Amino acid sequence: MRYVSHLACTCCDATYPADRVMNLCERDGRPVSLVIDIERLRRERGASGWWDPSRRNLWRFGGLLPLDWDDEADREHIITLGEGATTSEPYPHPLATKLGCRLEVKDEGRPRPNHGANPTLSFKDRGMAMTVSMARALGLERLAVPTQGNAGDSLAEYAVAAGIEAVIVMSPDTDLPVLARVAALAQLHPSLITLELIEGTIIDCGRRIREHYVPRGWFSVATFQEPGWRTEGKKTLGLELAEPAGDRLAERRWSVPDVIVYPTGGGTGIVGMAKAFDELEALGLIDARRPRMISVQSEASTPLVRAFEEEADDITPRPPGQTLATGLNVAQNVGHRRVLRILRETGGCALAVGDDAIRAALGEEWRERRFAWSPEGAATLAALPQLADRGMIKPNDRVALVNTASAEKYLPSIRDLLGGGL
Repeated sequence: MRYVSHLACTCCDATYPADRVMNLCERDGRPVSLVIDIERLRRERGASGWWDPSRRNLWRFGGLLPLDWDDEADREHIITLGEGATTSEPYPHPLATKLGCRLEVKDEGRPRPNHGANPTLSFKDRGMAMTVSMARALGLERLAVPTQGNAGDSLAEYAVAAGIEAVIVMSPDTDLPVLARVAALAQLHPSLITLELIEGTIIDCGRRIREHYVPRGWFSVATFQEPGWRTEGKKTLGLELAEPAGDRLAERRWSVPDVIVYPTGGGTGIVGMAKAFDELEALGLIDARRPRMISVQSEASTPLVRAFEEEADDITPRPPGQTLATGLNVAQNVGHRRVLRILRETGGCALAVGDDAIRAALGEEWRERRFAWSPEGAATLAALPQLADRGMIKPNDRVALVNTASAEKYLPSIRDLLGGGL
């Protein structure tokens, strides 16, 4: 934790020691974040000397992360399975041609040669790689997470690799490939992995963690509940979208997209990417311009959309519905207040799409381009017409869509949309 200065509440001015093992701020019950000593990092490593693009995983960002691969004391705690360093590729789409924008997809689910690969085929591996590594660094041996699916799959994978215990609490309605994989890990490693099924959504699973496991000594790593660890892992999405690539590589020129369209459940990705851009500006690598952050939700659960349209500072929870995009079925989260602030500060917005639009996008993109989107990723495609109508996408904009996981994790729910299979 060489360059970690301290922990800070994301809402009030409370600060805590860097090595404090805690959940929410003790003053206002809001999430806390890790603060990197940017001045020290720049003084010791230069503006970008902490960056090693030859390293094909998220640890390429070295000292800008809580655990620095280049520091021997930090490296001994790091558990890496190749996560991060995924591709961001141009994506041909008729609407992009019509709008005159440069559309690209940050694909977190499909491995590519000469790049990193998320081991459970989901962006959750970024946050869980950091979480399990930080747990090791701070001496934690028992972690617990409520999940819609992918976060539990990821925690189980990294817990086994680290040799620490993990409780995964999820719904029996979780997508079968994910549920089966976690169940298999629990059977293969019964001393490490515990799977408990709870009827309902992630809200009900979270209640089970708080009421049953936390009092028994398990540390909750639910979304925004740990001290910024998962956010630091997701931060690397923003760093990768901004790092020199293509015609910017020779000049080592960092540059952010004009628009980032992000499927949003809890929202750690939005908070993490915003943190990444703030730190890059502090290092002098980018200016004050920020991507317009677009939060896409399912019509089944629209806490951010309603709060954004009502100009509210925080969400008002309502019961969740049902959606094909299970990762978007998050009716409330303690970090949503911060997400709303970022959407407004960047000139972005929150909008909702229905399952019919998601299904249509999934099917059409597979038929026309043989690209298998996850339902959550397809929601970003389904949102493009709304964004065009609102003038949120302009000619020559670089627009990044985040495909958060592999379509394989959602079979058989989407098999019919893919013509029977991948």
